[in-house]
This record gives sequence, C-alpha cells and structure tokens, in this order.
Amino acid sequence: MSRIIIIGLDLAKRSFQVHGVDRRGKVVLRKKLSRENVLAFFANLPPCLVGMEACGGAHYFAREIEKLGHTVRQMSPQYVKPYVKRDKNDANDAEAICEAVSRPNMRFVPTKSVEQQDILALHRIRERLVAGRTAIANQARGLLLELGLVIPQGIRHVRACLPQICEDLENCLTLIERDYLSDLYTELVELDEKIAKYDKLLLAVGKASKACTRLMAIPGVGVLTATAVVAAVGEGKDFRNGREFSAWLGLVPRQHSTGGRQRLFGPSKRGDVYLRKLLMHGSRSVVRHSKAKEDGRSKWLNGVAARRGTCRAIGAQANKTARIIWAVLAKDQEYKAAA
Repeated sequence: MSRIIIIGLDLAKRSFQVHGVDRRGKVVLRKKLSRENVLAFFANLPPCLVGMEACGGAHYFAREIEKLGHTVRQMSPQYVKPYVKRDKNDANDAEAICEAVSRPNMRFVPTKSVEQQDILALHRIRERLVAGRTAIANQARGLLLELGLVIPQGIRHVRACLPQICEDLENCLTLIERDYLSDLYTELVELDEKIAKYDKLLLAVGKASKACTRLMAIPGVGVLTATAVVAAVGEGKDFRNGREFSAWLGLVPRQHSTGGRQRLFGPSKRGDVYLRKLLMHGSRSVVRHSKAKEDGRSKWLNGVAARRGTCRAIGAQANKTARIIWAVLAKDQEYKAAA
C-alpha cells in the first residue's frame, strides 16, 4: 500500500470516518473508527497531514494527534462544504475534508491550548449568567408593570426598588405576589455573586498574562476584552495584518462588487459575535469620553460623529481598536498612544 500523505478525519461523538490519499492523490484508505481507537490508529501511522473541521472536540483531538508527530489543520465547516460530492454522509465528508486541507489557499483555524479553552469557558459561563440576570430583571419589571408598579429601565433600578416594593405593606401586592417577587430578588442577588466570582477569576488571569496587560493599556480595552482576545487568537500571528483580524471580527464593510463597480454596505458582522460585542461596547465608551478631549484621536472621532453619526463613529473606533490589538499582539510590543 502506498504511503499515506494526507488524511481527512470526520469527527463525531462515537463513529469517526477516515479518508487517506497518497502523494498522487490516489485513495489508499477508507476506514471507520470508534472513538476509543482514533488515537491508537494515528499512533501506528507515519507522520502525515491531518485535516478536520473546527467543531466540538476538534481542539482536543488536534492536540492529541499532534503529540503523535502528525501535522493537524482545522478548517471552518463552511469552507469544507463546497468539496462534498453527491449526498452527505460520513465517508463523503471525510473525503471533502481530505480534499479541502490540500488546497494551497485554504484558511485554517489555529489549535487552541488547554489554557485558552479554560479562559473561553470562563467567558461563556459568565455570559450565560449575565443573560440570566438580565432575564430576571426584565421579568420582574414586566410583572410589576402588570400590577401597576413601574420600575425604571436598568438593572440597578431593579436591585434598588424590588426589595422596597416587597417590604412596603401599603401597596397593592398580595402575599403570592410578594413571595414570587422576593424569589426573583433572591435569584438576582445569587447571580450577582456568581458573576462577581467570574469577574475576579478573569481579572486574575488578565493580571498574570503579559499580553493581556499590554492590551489593557489600549483605550476601550478592559479585562474582559483583553482576556477574550488572547484566549481566542493567542499571539495573533495567524493573521497577516490588522485588517485581516478586523475582517475576521466582522468589523469591515460587507462587499458585493462586480463588473468593476464597487458596492460596500454596513459591517459584515461575521466571525466571533462575543468579541465584536466587547469591542463595540469599549468603543462606545471611547466615543462618549472623546467629546471633552482635544487629542488627535478624539478630534478624529468627533469629526466622524459629526459627519456620519455616532453609530458609525463607534464602528470606526472598534475597527481601529481591533487593528491596534493585532499590532500589539503580533509585534509583541507595548501600546503607544499617538502624539
């Protein structure tokens, strides 16, 4: 049998499909593996290029297979889809992965370390807790509105007003209403404590990382943004320049051009939604505080806001912040504010 040069590995929960070709592209291996036998199979193979889709469990298998001497490349499923022939099944998917990973211009997803995945897990759990806290606050305001009691918008108003309303015996609330409103407030306090715990963990991670410390010197970048960016892209060297990083975050205009006519629309909003949200929130703060400043960046932002509106100024600042982040990470240097 010819020596296997490239392997396409279709990941799953239990049944894994392998498709291998030699240096001429001839198929020399089609095999189905159970989850328990995947690593043993690659341990008995000579070093080769292994392609897989970036999906659940991909980073784990990429790290383990690389330890066995192979080169692993992960790809976004949307880039593999065009190579699927005929109907979709595991064998055709593995063949498509094998074909896609051999393309010279294919874009790959860098393999995350265990530490990066741990930091991203902290962010995901915290984001879920924040969403739950917002849901509780909105539910409490909605229920009180049905009872004729209005709480101003904002979670700080819910924290302040809800216990007062529950303790006020002169209002129109029944015992049942006081009971469930009290439960909602208890849930709100518990979520506040859990979120504060994850905030402390992320702050400790940020202070212990030199890359995060450098990023936090950039205006509009705090602990959450710095730790999330470092966990997602590492040193940022997988991007050729800052514009590629900004485009990956979906902060550049969406394009639909043809026949020499260039048509640009709003932000593409591709890529990591969470990172883009953090950058937009940080940029919103920068734009708000720039109104009272006279430095070069503030004058530029104020000019964009005057000509194009505040929302476009926020998007422009987020784009600029993303490019600065890439420069600080990829070039391993400190942030220097413009004169």
